Amino acid sequence: MDYDNEQVMQAFKLFSMLSVKGYGEKEELRLYMADEIIRGLVDQFAKEEDCTIFASGDYIYMIPVSRNSVYHVSNESIKNKYLPTKAVNLDLYMMYVAIIVLFGEFYDSYQTIEATRDFLPVSEWLSSLNQRIISLKEYGIEKLKELDKEFDYNWSAVIDKWEDMDEIKEKVKSQDARTNSRKSFINIVKQFLIAQELINDIGNEELELTEKAKTIIQRYYMEYDYNRGILDFMYNLDQKKGEI
Repeated sequence: MDYDNEQVMQAFKLFSMLSVKGYGEKEELRLYMADEIIRGLVDQFAKEEDCTIFASGDYIYMIPVSRNSVYHVSNESIKNKYLPTKAVNLDLYMMYVAIIVLFGEFYDSYQTIEATRDFLPVSEWLSSLNQRIISLKEYGIEKLKELDKEFDYNWSAVIDKWEDMDEIKEKVKSQDARTNSRKSFINIVKQFLIAQELINDIGNEELELTEKAKTIIQRYYMEYDYNRGILDFMYNLDQKKGEI
């Protein structure tokens, strides 16, 4: 299909708006919604950058679907912006596990595409994560080594990291990144998710998923190829958790 210069420039302008913040209001991006040709061009621009565009609620979002995308939030960026000084990749592994557990609590153990609850208390998120780590530990050292290779994921180190966190101050509400506790770590992950507009803090230490998060989870997160089977493995941990 041939495009005229004005169509290309209009599409590029909309793409540039999305690339700056990662989202825009439908009103300011109304041409994307109304003009099929412009929308197709913007989608092509996004695809070239390993991104996808979708509408959810009053907003249109552009998110990376590949780690190769220049719009993907890098590990170094996450460590520098959200994690304590001297954080290492293991902290990122732990963050990812905490996020998987959070999403699983909203989606009935990773087996549904529609959220099955409206909000989640932070204490319940913490308890659920702790129970899964306990279930993980029950596999034993040799089995964990096999699982590490199978998923290219350091489950053994995650267990050690979690157990090294101080439990003494778990019930203290006011904790920051300087406090080496599980509650403090959960708070760090919470702030990251809020910054990425994936959850809202609705008060009383309760969290809800955003429409952006629900759309991402439904379209991409539940795909086996995208999550490398890790969600199935976490579901098995749910089964083990129920036996404790």
